[in-house]
This record gives sequence, structure tokens and C-alpha cells, in this order.
Amino acid sequence: MRTWIRSPLAILADDCEGGIVIEDERIVECLTRGAAPSRACDDAFDASRHVVLPGLINAHHHFYQTLTRALALDRGLFDWLQALYPVWAHLDPHHLDCAARLALAELLLSGTTTAADHHYVFPDGLAEAIDIEAGAARSLGMRVTLTRGSMNLPQEDGGLPPRSIVEDQDAILADSERVIDTLHDGAEGAFVQIALAPCSPFSVTSGIMRETAALAEDRGVRLHTHLGETPDENRFCEETFGCRPLDHVEDLGWLTERAWFAHGIHFTDDEIARVGRAGAGIAHCPGSNMILGSGLCRAPELEEAGSPVGIGVDGSASQDASNMVQEVRLALQVERLRYGASRVGHRDVLRWATQGSAACLGRDDIGRIEEGRQADLALFTLDEPRFSGAHDPLAALVLCGAHRADRVMVAGRWRVVDGAIVGLDLERLMAQHGEAARSLLRAADL
Repeated sequence: MRTWIRSPLAILADDCEGGIVIEDERIVECLTRGAAPSRACDDAFDASRHVVLPGLINAHHHFYQTLTRALALDRGLFDWLQALYPVWAHLDPHHLDCAARLALAELLLSGTTTAADHHYVFPDGLAEAIDIEAGAARSLGMRVTLTRGSMNLPQEDGGLPPRSIVEDQDAILADSERVIDTLHDGAEGAFVQIALAPCSPFSVTSGIMRETAALAEDRGVRLHTHLGETPDENRFCEETFGCRPLDHVEDLGWLTERAWFAHGIHFTDDEIARVGRAGAGIAHCPGSNMILGSGLCRAPELEEAGSPVGIGVDGSASQDASNMVQEVRLALQVERLRYGASRVGHRDVLRWATQGSAACLGRDDIGRIEEGRQADLALFTLDEPRFSGAHDPLAALVLCGAHRADRVMVAGRWRVVDGAIVGLDLERLMAQHGEAARSLLRAADL
């Protein structure tokens, strides 16, 4: 099957003004203005009304948190977590299935084709959480990197989470091996990949961090954790481990190009240089950082130092949305607030949300519109009042606040057509999800 995406209004690629040709799941031709495909195509899509991007890639999320949006209000990270841990302790398989499908649908409608999820809450009865998320992704035809998270340092041992949602180290490592064996696909074009992701320095022991890094190295998968998110984290590490968070994870084998860290806000100049030399990635989450008051990530400096910088929407209970194209605009705004209008442009943040996020996930088959890459595309129209009068279509997506894709393709197949997800009854899903959110609060006596 050959499809010609013809004559786009604008496209985030070089020398592709005439469009691109897709054969099965790959891009096989990039056409200059006025050029035609080298041979006949089975189908052609007129993209003259569309701005075409590589599919956006969400580098950090917590799907389950769609169930607790706008709940624990006006709190910093530690207080926010302590308010919500007792609620999340009541998650069950149905809750998570509804949450994951809703999060993925929201992402897909915003132009996202690949999402990384960090799931670290495993109360009794939710042992197969990662399997549930993989099933939800398959049902929507999206790519995912599912990180098998973990917490094993309860409050009484000096950590932040309650004992009801921490696990034993041996159980964590055994299930990490299980999900790698049963779900991870390391091949080009993979739809499900696994990474290993102890939650944070204040919720896991040094032992699980060290053993997880060794397991990831042995099995060839990536590593992920929260790092450098708040001053509270700095204080915790200094009081508990006698060093700063980056020193702590480096001692445990985590400062490597195999790892990417969520947030990366509170790094010193020297730490930025060290992260960059190691090639460790940073998932920049501007919306969550602003809502929780965590701080401003020094994304341009991290990228210049050598770190891949991606963008993540973070949990839908801290950002309160799962919209990647809106997150791209937030990244532009917050970085300009710190560095000025000339330092960061719309192409920079679009690069972070595509190429940068792909690099964080260790993938070179997605994130760009080039011959040989996977045919993952997000197409946006500019037919809303917010875009009227815009002169640069590509810049308009970011500056004027695009929020919903008109068409989305994953591996050469349309997954969103005319702003609707193919084969999904979205109203029914929202009803199921809303009831799941209410039942979770009832279970927590809220």
C-alpha cells in the first residue's frame, strides 16, 4: 500500500514541500515542491490545508493519574504526593484500564503517536498493571514505552509513600524481568517497549536502584526516574545520603546514556555538564513544573551540554491535562521567560517534542520525517479563529495554541480522521472513566 501525503501547507522537514510517500509502515520518499512520486500510489491525501509534523512523542506520563485531576489543590510536590498516595492505594485493574485508555486517547487527539508511561503504584490486585497498559495501547494502535516503576521505601523507613503501596525488592526485580520477557520488543517499528523506573530517590532504596541499573544493562532496556524536580528532593538526599540527587544516582550506576530523567530542574552548572557528558536524557515537563511550583528546567543549556531533551505532559493530576501540543507551547513560554525571546523558538520546542523525546526513549526510527523512518504523522488544520491572520503556519501551531489534530497516522495507518479516533466511542469511554474516577474516591472514603 502506497500513500502520497500531497502538497502540505507546511511540514516540519527539509525539502518535503511536495509531500511524502508512505509504503506500508515507512516513509519511502520525500518530495520537493512540484515533484511527483517515483511510481504510482494506491491513495493520495490532499494536505494543502494541513501542517504536517512527525508524530509527537510524550517522554513522561502517569496514565493512572487521569482519575485524580484537580483533586489535591495548591500544594507542592511532597504535600501533593502525600495527599494522593492514600487514594492511589485503591487502584484496581478496571480503574487503570479506564485511566490508560483515556490518557492515550487524549494524547492521540493532540497529535501524539508514542507515549512513555511511568507506572510505579502496585497495590494488592494490580500486579499486572504494565500488561493492562500494553493492552490499552494496542487497542488504540499507539506506540508506548511502558516503564516498570517501583517504590520500596515506606514512610516508617524514611521514605515518602505509605507501606500499602510499596513492594519487596525481590518482587520488583522478578516482575521487571517478567514484563521484559513478555512485552518488550527491541525491533525497529516496535509498538511496546519496556524500561525500568524506580520512582524517585525519596521512595526507593539504594539497593533497588543499583539492582535495577544492573538488570537494565543486562537485558538491554532503558532506565527512567524522577530527578532534580524540587528543592525538597535535594534536601532529602543531602540528609539521607549525604549528597545531592545526581551524585546519588551516579554512585548507583545511573548516569549513563541508557537513562533519561523526568524534570531535571534543580541542577547546578557542573551537574548540567555531567549529565550532558553522560548523554542522559531529560524529559522537560513545563506544565506540571508550573502547577506544582517546582521550578524552571534549564532545557537549552542541557541540550547544549549534550543531553537529549524531550517533552512530557507528566501526570494528569499534576499537569491536569494530557495534551502534547499544548505542552509544546508551554515549553516555549516557560523557556522564553527564563532565557528571553531570542533564545528558544518554535522549531526548538517542536524538535524537543519529536527528535528529542525519541532520543530519550532510545529510538531512531521515529521522531523525524525522513526516508526510512516510521510513518508516524500528526496533521493539524488552521481553520479556527485562533489561527486567523497567522503568517507562518508552522509557528502558528505553537504560538496560536493548537490543541487538537485533524489527522494522526501511526505506522502508515490513520488513527485519527477528521478529529475523531477511528473505531473508538469516545463518549462511552469518558463515561466509563468518569465512573471509575468516582469509584476510586469512594474506595478512599473521599
